[in-house]
Amino acid sequence: MKLSILVFFFFNAWAFAQQTHYTSEGQKFAFEEVLKRKEVIWGLDFLPGKQFIFTERSGKMFLYDESTKKVTEVTGVPKVYAVGQGGLLDVKVHPDFAKNNLIFISYSEPVGKESSTTAVGKAVLKGSKLSGFKKIFTAHKPSDNDLHYGSRIAFDKAGHIFISVGERYRKDHAQDLSMHSGKIIRIKEDGSVPTDNPFVGKKGVLPEIYSYGHRNPQGLVIHPDSGEIWEAEMGPQGGDEVNLIKPGKNYGWPVITYGREYTGPKIGEGTHKEGMEQPIVYYVPSISPSGMAFYKGAAFPAWNGNLFLANLSGQHLRRIIIDKEKAGKEEVLLRDHGLRFRHVVVGPEGNLYVTTDNGIIGRIKPVIVSP
Repeated sequence: MKLSILVFFFFNAWAFAQQTHYTSEGQKFAFEEVLKRKEVIWGLDFLPGKQFIFTERSGKMFLYDESTKKVTEVTGVPKVYAVGQGGLLDVKVHPDFAKNNLIFISYSEPVGKESSTTAVGKAVLKGSKLSGFKKIFTAHKPSDNDLHYGSRIAFDKAGHIFISVGERYRKDHAQDLSMHSGKIIRIKEDGSVPTDNPFVGKKGVLPEIYSYGHRNPQGLVIHPDSGEIWEAEMGPQGGDEVNLIKPGKNYGWPVITYGREYTGPKIGEGTHKEGMEQPIVYYVPSISPSGMAFYKGAAFPAWNGNLFLANLSGQHLRRIIIDKEKAGKEEVLLRDHGLRFRHVVVGPEGNLYVTTDNGIIGRIKPVIVSP
């Protein structure tokens, strides 16, 4: 019995030592590794019970059971164009999954021999198998490069799906309303177009478009209380943006931007122009924002309402205090780990989960300090 107690305390002391501890807003928290893979982990979402589902950009999807620590590959995933920045991208669990078992996936779809585009589909998940896969959106038009696909998925409470689509490294596409590239898309769950979309009925304009003038939007989230749509996109050399998305608005790329060409010259007409929206916050130099999440939970009460931004080249998780439509204090977290953070999600228990380009799924949880 005494040996068992000693082993128990030794194990817990070892596990405690493997966590990195921090303090933010008077709250102590730990960062710990939940899972280590070898591929870029692009998307992650939670299923009922102690399970989450995640995508590897190379083209595979997996389930992880926290109770058993078991990783199971999901079958029935569509074929993807896993080249460059393309591959299997976001995964979202339908808000009514307990009733319909629906999973939504964004991915780069191969078109012909050398082209690809951003696509979104849905399927029923039973056990570890996807069945009845149906594509509900294909971005017009395909490109022969392997850059700037977007692409995140977000659900509102009215049965709409929002999809972020990159401009495929073609600046002119972002302002062209006859293309989906460089846009935020709004459709229904069956792929049809809502009649109140801002460009419905306008000649020469694709009706799925909700906003335009975006570069490479890899962050997209709906505020859990206000229902506002927030987006994050990567600029070129500087000019990364966080935007509050409103229907029919033009967010400027490449006419206005705070970034420059990678070779140094200015882009477009400056930083402001009438009829084009300003970002809530922008970053020079670039931090390469990807996934984002608004925190709402009991685990970190001082963080409620804060926006968290996963950053690639910046190699940190950024906390932003949002006051209505303005960004306030910002805090850089986890920079000492040297990781390219790809996504951030709030777990059902209130912990934050992050994914990285070197295959880590990590968890941020409170540290209980004994009196």
